[in-house]
Amino acid sequence: MAQFVFETDLCGLLKLDTPIASAPPSRWQRKTKESGAHGRSPAASMSPMRPINRSYSFIKTPSRTPGKSGSKIQSTPTKAGGDRYIPNRSTMQMDVAHFLLTKENDPTESPTKKEKQKAWAINLNGFDIEERKILHLSGKPQNAPEGYQNNLKVLYSQKITPGSSKKKGRYIPSMPDRILDAPEIRNDYYLNLIDWSSQNFLAVALDNSVYLWNHSTGEIIQLLQMEQPEDYVSSVSWIKEGNYLAVGTSNAEVQLWDIQHQKRLRNMTSHSSRVGSLSWNSYILSSGARTGHIHHHDVRVAEHHVATLAGHTQEVCGLKWSLDGRYLASGGNDNLVNVWPCTQGNSGNFAPLQTFTQHLGAVKAVAWCPWQSNVLATGGGTSDRHIRIWNVCSGACLNTVEAHSQVCSILWSTNYKEFISGHGFAQNQLIIWKYPTMAKVTELRGHTSRILNLTMSPDGVTVASAAADETLRLWRCFEMDPIKKKEREKAKSARSSIIHQSIR
Repeated sequence: MAQFVFETDLCGLLKLDTPIASAPPSRWQRKTKESGAHGRSPAASMSPMRPINRSYSFIKTPSRTPGKSGSKIQSTPTKAGGDRYIPNRSTMQMDVAHFLLTKENDPTESPTKKEKQKAWAINLNGFDIEERKILHLSGKPQNAPEGYQNNLKVLYSQKITPGSSKKKGRYIPSMPDRILDAPEIRNDYYLNLIDWSSQNFLAVALDNSVYLWNHSTGEIIQLLQMEQPEDYVSSVSWIKEGNYLAVGTSNAEVQLWDIQHQKRLRNMTSHSSRVGSLSWNSYILSSGARTGHIHHHDVRVAEHHVATLAGHTQEVCGLKWSLDGRYLASGGNDNLVNVWPCTQGNSGNFAPLQTFTQHLGAVKAVAWCPWQSNVLATGGGTSDRHIRIWNVCSGACLNTVEAHSQVCSILWSTNYKEFISGHGFAQNQLIIWKYPTMAKVTELRGHTSRILNLTMSPDGVTVASAAADETLRLWRCFEMDPIKKKEREKAKSARSSIIHQSIR
């Protein structure tokens, strides 16, 4: 009697083969009989890596006619062109299927579950999924098989379009945020006439008067006016806390004012000529005069004059203490830059640590880097027109750039690795520079005469420029991205909480 044999291909589909007469049962057939008519091989029972929807055509097992006990078996009749799917035997890889089945049923070489999954993945997907994972948590990166070519590499290695190749930078307004009138401001390169306090007050010296402008409220206060009409204010500087203002005058005085009460606290006289530059280091106020001398004043004591630094032969027009209070930088009309220590020797030998002579013009612009305490930026006047970056510890010039204009002032940004410079003849512009590459970020134009001084708001966002065109212009050129600003505030609050915990 004819016998129907069921065979399976690699995908686990049941196929109906042609009848074979008197064929000895194979191991797979014996296992099928033992497990029932619908039994599956171990390979067929494995779950693949990804489910694939396929329609199966099952053939019913021949059954006996009800009510008859004879041995005659009635099989399902076959019909040509029926709805069952019967594949073509010539397209099947029977030898491969037989080899895999016999290999799986071989008790001596029983594959592991991982090997079976790998075999199914290779048969279904054409590659092993485990080897194509992007992230491997252990071991070294998997090497691509020999001869493998990644099709995605062609897509992502193509050149990007010109529109997307341009790197997006932050937006810097080319126009000032606000313009203020500054009538009768003195057009003198050697004076320092504006300064911005930590309490958000902008001090401006206009001829013989000093005005305070509250940036938060817009209120304007006249703080003082010189008694003699021929005298004028030559410099202003805020203490770090912002509650006291130092004022230098043309008659060689250094005045100290209480802002809250709008009252002069003391008048310190030690210079013999006008005081054109001032700088604070805690309770020590340093003042530079036209004679080339620098005086240290201890504002806590009656005998305020505690030291004299004589390193310049002409007027000291640039003076700045470093943020950590270790060094004092001074620039003069003699084209020199001196770096002084915070403490002097007991022998009275007040000598500078470093003296830089590379500038060919007067050095008014001196500024300390806020994130590198030993880095100093200086700018020369009309005869020089260069900005130089110094390492004050080694005395080396780290970088130099030609500004093509008289350098009047330099300010480092606290929000970006950049600094801004104010210029006079012949461009009268502000330039933002990238540090340390010294690449030009942008130029800000608007002043019609040379820029005399620059100062920065306490939040580091706005720069105020005073020029000989009798205007003050406020530029929002260092505004932070809101996300970065939020992250910085969060880090700052976390740092302060750690400090409070350590104190407790």
